[in-house]
Amino acid sequence: MPQPVRVVFLGGLGEIGRNCAAIEVDGRIMLIDCGLMFPDNDMAGIDLVLPDFTWLRDNAHRVEGVVATHGHEDHIGAIGWLLDEMPLTVIGSPLTIGLAKNRIEERGHLKKTKFIEVSDGDRIKVGPFDMEFFPVTHSVPHGYATAFHTPQGVILHSGDFKLDMTPVDGRLTDLAGIGHLATDDGIRLFLCDSTNAQSEGFSDSETSIGQNLQDIIRARKGRRLIVACFASHIHRVQQLANAAIAEGRTIITMGRSMNKNVALAGEMGLLDIPSDKLAKIEDLDKYDDGSVCIICTGSQGEPMAALARMSTGDNKFLQVKEDDCVILSSHPIPGNESSVAAVIEGLLRRGVEVIDSTTHRVHATGHAKSEELKVMHSIVKPEWFIPVHGEYRHMVEHARIATRVGTPPENVLVCSDGDSVVLSDKGLKRGEGVSAEYVYVHGTVGNLGEGILDERRALGTGGFVSAIVSLRIEGANATLVGTPEIVSRGWVSGDDGDQIHKDALRAVSDAVEDALAKGVRKRPELEKIVRRTLGRFVSNRTRLRPSIVPVILGAHE
Repeated sequence: MPQPVRVVFLGGLGEIGRNCAAIEVDGRIMLIDCGLMFPDNDMAGIDLVLPDFTWLRDNAHRVEGVVATHGHEDHIGAIGWLLDEMPLTVIGSPLTIGLAKNRIEERGHLKKTKFIEVSDGDRIKVGPFDMEFFPVTHSVPHGYATAFHTPQGVILHSGDFKLDMTPVDGRLTDLAGIGHLATDDGIRLFLCDSTNAQSEGFSDSETSIGQNLQDIIRARKGRRLIVACFASHIHRVQQLANAAIAEGRTIITMGRSMNKNVALAGEMGLLDIPSDKLAKIEDLDKYDDGSVCIICTGSQGEPMAALARMSTGDNKFLQVKEDDCVILSSHPIPGNESSVAAVIEGLLRRGVEVIDSTTHRVHATGHAKSEELKVMHSIVKPEWFIPVHGEYRHMVEHARIATRVGTPPENVLVCSDGDSVVLSDKGLKRGEGVSAEYVYVHGTVGNLGEGILDERRALGTGGFVSAIVSLRIEGANATLVGTPEIVSRGWVSGDDGDQIHKDALRAVSDAVEDALAKGVRKRPELEKIVRRTLGRFVSNRTRLRPSIVPVILGAHE
């Protein structure tokens, strides 16, 4: 009897980002993607959010590698962090591997990584995993849908995809190949991108955006043009370059990831910009305003990216001015709306004309909309279906689409991060869950927990109050040394604040003297008394909730 196959979801279900799932076959584990998520506004000071690697760390000896479906950060950006924990084999297209290498090198883990490059239609075996790669169209070139031929039948993961009939590079989503697989072997379990399940109709073709961009560029002769888009969107960069060069402009790229990706895509033959039409940002002053088009990073409002620095006047290479035109050739990722709006506000205040997807058709999504999903489901005809990649509302709507197209409702499961499912001869059932908490990264420090974030939120909303108490303990005698000190930030100020500080000081002094009289000498007990006393005073007197930080000097451990 064939052994059951388990699928574990470590991220990407109920959020945009952190995409990471695992398939278990014959006791071995293969990951599908290992991506990061960019922080929401309430994640104070956080730079990145990673999947929870606890389960993978506990099973590191069973992990074969990771299939990188395409080169976006929300699918490959956490691979370098996982390599902190274990060596990995990374499987993907040459471009996807090239983009992943950039991040892996930043973490210093190239020597811990083995790379396997695959091409359209390849079928390879790695350990017990028999995998077949079908090309799909997306907003980064050379993405794949991956079919896992398992003892329990075919598990098909769509990757991020759309059905673009006129893609820039002519590389279509391989509906014929997927249909052939569905007809011959059948698809037992389908995992499919849900991002645009709530958007009606069909997505625009990427080629339609190129003509719109050229019309905008042509109408702004003599003016400096600055265009922000995803650094991985090689097809968009190509169309921008084609449009600008046709209007007599030279292309200047700006931003570390943009420069790296343009160079990589050029080396691979995926991007064609004549060398005499490509210049460096350091040479900007050599060109008239109307003869350049600057393509830069920062379309998502990232605070350190080139465009955000322009909006605040903090970009050392380029100061925007009146008569400049900035095009945001993108659409905000959910959670980034306020950051993008702040950048646009900053640019407008500097007199810049700003064009974005709310006013002009300068962006086409890379994710299938509802009608495209229906087409895919009608071809795949899966026995079982689980929507993936999207917020929970997207996945719920995708589940409805699947049932409307013909998958029985009882064969559709909506899962969450940390869930697992087991595919066996008896069908699909839910399995034992695993840890799938958010793991926060600030600077080079990872594994920051929710507790740290709670403390930051408290500091951000209520400030902090600290009571510093010095003691002298000699045998059975214990006394205060001097007067305790109250230090606060973001709590109270002015004359009222001075009086509140004095009253708080009196309350703490009385509580500590009372505790010492009762024989309390240990620091943890005294800290608890000070925290409770000060917290009660702060709440009763100000109705605020700052962080309370007791500091006891001279007490017993």
